[in-house]
Amino acid sequence: MAALQIEKIKAFFPSKGDKEQAGSCTWQGMGGLEALYRKEMSDQIHSKRFLIVLGLILLTSCASIYGALSSLSDSVASDPGYVFLKLFTLGGSSIPSFTTFIALLGPFVGLTLGFDAINSERLEGTLNRLVAQPIYRDTVINGKFLAGASIIFIMVFAMGLMAGAAGLLAAGIPPESQEVGRIFVFLLFTSVYICFWLALSILFSVLCRHAATSAMLGIALWIFFSLFMTLVVSIVANTVCPVGRMSTAKELMDNYNCQLSLNRLSPYYLYSEAVSTIMNPSVRSTNIVLPQQLSGAVNGYLSLGQSLLLVWPHLTGLLALTAVVFAVSYISFMRREIRSK
Repeated sequence: MAALQIEKIKAFFPSKGDKEQAGSCTWQGMGGLEALYRKEMSDQIHSKRFLIVLGLILLTSCASIYGALSSLSDSVASDPGYVFLKLFTLGGSSIPSFTTFIALLGPFVGLTLGFDAINSERLEGTLNRLVAQPIYRDTVINGKFLAGASIIFIMVFAMGLMAGAAGLLAAGIPPESQEVGRIFVFLLFTSVYICFWLALSILFSVLCRHAATSAMLGIALWIFFSLFMTLVVSIVANTVCPVGRMSTAKELMDNYNCQLSLNRLSPYYLYSEAVSTIMNPSVRSTNIVLPQQLSGAVNGYLSLGQSLLLVWPHLTGLLALTAVVFAVSYISFMRREIRSK
């Protein structure tokens, strides 16, 4: 296995004579990033792990679309606006919606693509051979992250197009321009959200010696943010800002704002709140709305631009989290000694 990896690496980094004969030095000008990027893309796409993850995502997407179609008629009868978006936000009697599936399973995709990005090559003895090639050392981790992010963007947008096409064929309702724009923003948020988990899994792959350890750490954080973060935040908020039966409105507001601020430290909550705002045009605020604020308000839907004004801090937060996590993994990798064992 190690010999096969070494031969594959050498194929992407030809000798000096071969380069001069081919007359190509594109990869050399980029520090080998293009060659390593193509290698990582090829390894990911041809791996059985990728096919399993892709099959799981497609299966859950089809199930969510089926559940949305089964309850679409009742939802349209009560609210006839933005019907095409309901294909992504509605769920069946026992089947979660498409957006709920993605919020829960998206981290699994990112963790799967990166949990053994560095430590597996270190254990197989190919990492020191790789950095011995005429490339910059940071090209290794940059190429792995860019390849994983490219696969995530391709997978997410292809999945969104297939889900929309299936819903269009089954329901026969074409989307409006506002709906197309909202779905595009939703897919963009989803890609950035999964890239955060990819960066986190690469960080654990750099810090941990064994792939199983890095995978377990990523799964533990995934479960914590998805299931237990809200419970912990509620306990902390009730301790910092206690409330009871005789609490005043100010105390209740302080408790709510404390919970909201702490919950927004979670990428899962940030993503879920942003997606619910984008995919539901009737959502007019991401904070609590007081009765006096509703006085004189016109009932209706928000435009795409107004919804984007509400969620752009969420996108900025997800991008910042991804950048910080990848920066930590980048610095750790550059300072870590590379050994074959």
